[in-house]
Amino acid sequence: MAMQPVSVTQLTQYIKLLLDRDEILSQVCVRGELSNYKMHSSGHHYFTLKDEGAVISCVMFRSDAARLRFRPESGMGVILAGRVSLFPKSGQYQIYVSHMQPDGVGDLAVAFEQLKQRLSAQGYFDEEYKKTLPRYPQRVALITSPTGAAVRDMIRILGRRWPAAKVLVCPVRVQGEGAAQEIAAMLDYVDQNALADVILAGRGGGSIEDLWPFNEECVAQAIFRCKTPVISAVGHEPDVTISDFVADVRAATPSNAAELAVCDKEEVRQTLAQLALRMRRAQERKLLWARQRLERLQKSSVMKAPEAAIQQKALLLELLRQRLEHGGEALLQRRRQRFSQMAARLDALSPLKVLGRGYAVMTKDDKVIRSVAQLSAGDAVELRLSDGRAYCKVDRAEKGSDNGKKTQF
Repeated sequence: MAMQPVSVTQLTQYIKLLLDRDEILSQVCVRGELSNYKMHSSGHHYFTLKDEGAVISCVMFRSDAARLRFRPESGMGVILAGRVSLFPKSGQYQIYVSHMQPDGVGDLAVAFEQLKQRLSAQGYFDEEYKKTLPRYPQRVALITSPTGAAVRDMIRILGRRWPAAKVLVCPVRVQGEGAAQEIAAMLDYVDQNALADVILAGRGGGSIEDLWPFNEECVAQAIFRCKTPVISAVGHEPDVTISDFVADVRAATPSNAAELAVCDKEEVRQTLAQLALRMRRAQERKLLWARQRLERLQKSSVMKAPEAAIQQKALLLELLRQRLEHGGEALLQRRRQRFSQMAARLDALSPLKVLGRGYAVMTKDDKVIRSVAQLSAGDAVELRLSDGRAYCKVDRAEKGSDNGKKTQF
């Protein structure tokens, strides 16, 4: 019997209908390893799930992917929940994933470690960015729930330890959807408007889900941006959040944060009392030393007979004057003798002395003649003698040579 042919579309739609009507395939839970994981610009996630025996395509639409608390990566073991259906355009069956969690550990734990590693690589936890808490803050901001026990404990401890500080309660939600964005916005507001000298951000204890807003990246970024020192005060001592790593100081509890934020007035009072005692004792020692010095001065010979001290100084002054006068005369005498010696040596080298021994200096046109080569017959020359000058005319000039021959100019 001949079968009636159907189109590819009809066959595909029939198979899709069968898959969609199957109760088991409408809600499946599958364990496997992620492969070829891609996040499309549309927000949809496309990947395959595999094990040692098979591979199946998967898609997670944007609305479902937005609820993921961790970042899926290829090679990660996961457990998926969704429905199995067929995509007619490709003729390929696939899992439409509605929920995903890491296999073996919770999705929050994976998200925590992923964000911690990423922020650490970006330098968010480096000590060089940690700011020092002010010693005596005048304004303290509490970014927390206004109705929790934590805020009451912090206000009570701040008032007891340092009542001089003004406490500003900045109310935010500390759990649930949108809490992280509120906390981050309040951190920016307090810091940018310089409302406090130190900020305490946190809440009381709870489950990891309750504390999760302080593990969100937007809160970590807001803390890192703050120019105001920030103390992280989240949960109990065993609880650790991303905010603890980014903040300038991590407190074990909100109460401990209040103790770290301000000094204890009793300790300050004791310190001031000790300083006052040290100052008084120092002044007493200084006064005692001054009294002893005054007594020594009163007993000294100067105070008993000031005229004798003046006379002694006068004698010493006269002795110094005489030594100075004698020293000056001796120095002057030595200088005079040296001057005479130098004058005699200079006089012996004087050209006038040379002229006195019968020599003369010949010049022509005010230039000294040092060689017969400078003269020609008929030149008018001047002779300078020891007692005057003579003006002559050159008849001829001859230059003697080593062999006795003469050269006439």
